[in-house]
Amino acid sequence: MIEALVTHIRLFLLIFFRIIAMLELAPLFSSSSIPQVAKVGMSMFIAGIVFPTVLAAGYPIPEDFVEYALLVLGEVVIGLLIGFILNLIFSAFQLAGQFFSLQMGFSASEVFDPLSQVEIPLMGEFLNLIAMLVFITNQGMQKFLLVGVQTSFQHLRAIDLVTNHAGLIAVLISGLAGLFESALTISFPILGTLLLVSIAMGLMAKAAPQMDVLSMGFPVSIGVSFLLLYAIMPLLMNSMAGIIDGSFNSLSSLILKMGSVK
Repeated sequence: MIEALVTHIRLFLLIFFRIIAMLELAPLFSSSSIPQVAKVGMSMFIAGIVFPTVLAAGYPIPEDFVEYALLVLGEVVIGLLIGFILNLIFSAFQLAGQFFSLQMGFSASEVFDPLSQVEIPLMGEFLNLIAMLVFITNQGMQKFLLVGVQTSFQHLRAIDLVTNHAGLIAVLISGLAGLFESALTISFPILGTLLLVSIAMGLMAKAAPQMDVLSMGFPVSIGVSFLLLYAIMPLLMNSMAGIIDGSFNSLSSLILKMGSVK
C-alpha cells in the first residue's frame, strides 16, 4: 500500500514538472503579471486531472534516484520545448510590427512587454495584443490543454528526446524559418504601402524642392499605416488565427512523430 502510494506521488511529480515548465513559457501564462503561486496551483490542478489517464496508460518509474532525477529533467525539457514552440507564434507577430515600425516613424518608440520582459516597438506590442485576443477567442487555451497537455502525455515521454532527437531539431529549425515567413506575411501589405508612400514623397521632393518633405513624411506615413491597419484588420485577424492553428497542428505532428507511446 505504501509502495503504491509512493509510486503514485512520484508519477504525479513527473506530470507536475512537465506542466509547470510548459506554463512558464506558454502564451498568456508566461506573463509576469500572473503570480507564481497561481501557476503552481494551475499546474497541480491540471496534473490531478491528467494523472488517472497517465496512470492507466502505464508510465515506468525507475527505483534509482539518479534515474528518476534524469527522468524529471527530461519532463521539464519537454514542457519547456512545448511552451517555446507555442510562444514562437507571438514572436512572429512582434517581429511583424518591428518590420514596419521604422518606416512608420515609430522605431524610437518602445514599450515594455510583460510577456517577453523586454522593450519592443510600439507596433510590435500592438500586434501582440491583437494576437492575444485572437488566441483567446479562437479557443487557444482549449487547444493548448488538448495538444500541449493531453496529447503530449499520451504519445511523448522523456526517453523520446534521446531516441528521436533528429525530428525535434528539424521541427525547431522549420519553426524558426516559419517565424520570419509569418512575420513577413503579416507585415507585407503595410511594408509595400509604405514603400509606395516613400517613393511618392521622393518624387514630390524632386518635383518641388522647396517643400519640407521630411517633416511631411512622418504624419503621412503614420496616417496611411493606421488607415491601412483599420481596413485590413479583419483579414489580419483571420491570418493570425490561421498561424495559431498551424502552430498547434505542427506541435501535434511533432508529438506524434517523436512519441513512442501509441
